[in-house]
Amino acid sequence: MDFFRGDDKRAVEAKEEAQKIAWAPFVFQTAKALKALGILKIVDQAGEEGYTTEQVAHHSNISRYGARVLLEAGLGSHIFYLTSDDKFALSKTGFFILRDEMTNVTMNFVNDVCYQGLYYLQDAIINQKPEGLKVFGEWDTVYEALNDLPPDARESWYAFDHYFSDVAFSEVIPRVLKHKPRMIYDVGGNTGEFTEQIIQADHHVKVTLIDLPGQIRTAKEKLNGQLDNRVYFHPIDLRDQEASFPTGADTIWMSQFLDCFSEEEITSILQRAKGALTDDGNLHIMETFWDRQRFEAGAFSLQQLSLYFTTIANGNSQMYHSKVMINCLHEAGFYVEEDIDQVGIGHTLLTCRKKR
Repeated sequence: MDFFRGDDKRAVEAKEEAQKIAWAPFVFQTAKALKALGILKIVDQAGEEGYTTEQVAHHSNISRYGARVLLEAGLGSHIFYLTSDDKFALSKTGFFILRDEMTNVTMNFVNDVCYQGLYYLQDAIINQKPEGLKVFGEWDTVYEALNDLPPDARESWYAFDHYFSDVAFSEVIPRVLKHKPRMIYDVGGNTGEFTEQIIQADHHVKVTLIDLPGQIRTAKEKLNGQLDNRVYFHPIDLRDQEASFPTGADTIWMSQFLDCFSEEEITSILQRAKGALTDDGNLHIMETFWDRQRFEAGAFSLQQLSLYFTTIANGNSQMYHSKVMINCLHEAGFYVEEDIDQVGIGHTLLTCRKKR
């Protein structure tokens, strides 16, 4: 990955990028308003012919002034382009803001979960705690707050989390099951989506879902009627280094889980996982590492997402470089047996075993 090596921009290009950064909050809110007010859809329906400001104002039922300022801001943001007769038409970028699921899931997450809290980023860095979480209430981490977040924030959080993980499950489940596990620990199982899929894929395997008490309650509700004496629950706060795993797993699964912890916490969790795993068992870790992305936009997105962890989630974790995670594995007494990139949407699957 060579996305970030060197600095070959001319001064005028670099200054242009700096201006885009300075005005970035305006661009985001413009895109959000254009979509929410139906303007993107209206202009899209006009096709390549485009619409005038007056036509957009009429069809969207907003003032001519409102239509004009939003259209012009969208023009500078390359959401629209001008036709030969100076009408506004939807650009390719505008098309993706209107219709692309990934873009919309991300925008909702940024707006509903992160936007207000990011104001406290500097405080979070200095105090090493998620200072932005206070916009929702008084909690130590977002995870214990999930069930009490405002409905929009809660819905956007879960939608973002599931969008980027669930699409990969169908790819990785055959790899998890190829060693014929009898007991899988789904660590950080959240709402139980992976547990649900894997017990449907194998009618003999048993699963213990391990997570915070609030997430356990949510998972139980989701899995109601599907338990069939094959799903067990173990509520635990793994930030507590004295909290241990139950023993007896021949497979441990962690998906988008370890990025919720600091390096020291990750090593501690992995050490405890090692103690719970049979000697010939497998540890599967699925994570999105910013250095393993196929496209620069993927790496950029993960680097920015780290600041959500800093400001909102917990104050001490991030989306890691793969070398950091692999180093934690080695320190905890594991080695990586198999390392597969480009699983799902930019995920990496690490299959690990205990060092002898």
